[in-house]
Amino acid sequence: MKVHVADSRADLGKRAAHEIGEALRQGLRSQSHLRLVLAAAPSQSDMLASLRNEPDIDWKRVTVFHMDEYIGLPNGAPQRFANWLKKEFIDHLPIARFEPIDPGNDPEAACARYAALLAKAPIDAVLLGIGTNGHLAFNDPPANLEDPLPVKVVTLTKMCREQQVLDGCFSAFEEVPQRAITLTIPTLLAGRELFCCVPGVHKRAAVRDALYAPLSGDCPATALRTHHACNLYLDQDSSSLSEFDE
Repeated sequence: MKVHVADSRADLGKRAAHEIGEALRQGLRSQSHLRLVLAAAPSQSDMLASLRNEPDIDWKRVTVFHMDEYIGLPNGAPQRFANWLKKEFIDHLPIARFEPIDPGNDPEAACARYAALLAKAPIDAVLLGIGTNGHLAFNDPPANLEDPLPVKVVTLTKMCREQQVLDGCFSAFEEVPQRAITLTIPTLLAGRELFCCVPGVHKRAAVRDALYAPLSGDCPATALRTHHACNLYLDQDSSSLSEFDE
């Protein structure tokens, strides 16, 4: 895993976006189409804003998926990850296709549908973050690092739901849904390249554990160390409990 430490959250976003952009430009030189999976979270805002402005990316040849979605929110709720991602990224670009997760009235069927879409072709890049409890997408600890399901329904932990309030997505803990759909860890790690942006002081313990804790579902982010092409982008705050050389 390559670790990059930026001076600030904004610099983290710019550096990550430039390197992601370069990977997309290179991919489009050799492939007719790319498929991306994106995280939808405030921690990704700086990177996504910079990525929108990266030059010479033919977005008309890019299909975008996302990695999780709440169950039980109205279709138009701004907290729904698909809606947030459209506002922050999708609606600014001529994306070939955006595939939102729609739990509808049958979340299990929605999982099967989304798994089938993902299985049609390889995923070229996954743009993700790490939760305060070390989760990847909504794979809260203790997570199954070898989950046989590609997409599944999960019950969110208390710490995970508290993070949604801390991030400003909900005004109160009681408003945060208890269940969600998530891509599992093997699905996320199946991406050819991973780009993980983790800014902020409240992520520093999770970053430390992701880097140094034993490989375990107790800290799902430790699984990132098993990937052959993972880039981890930190700022001074999120890296403050870790020691390493660039």
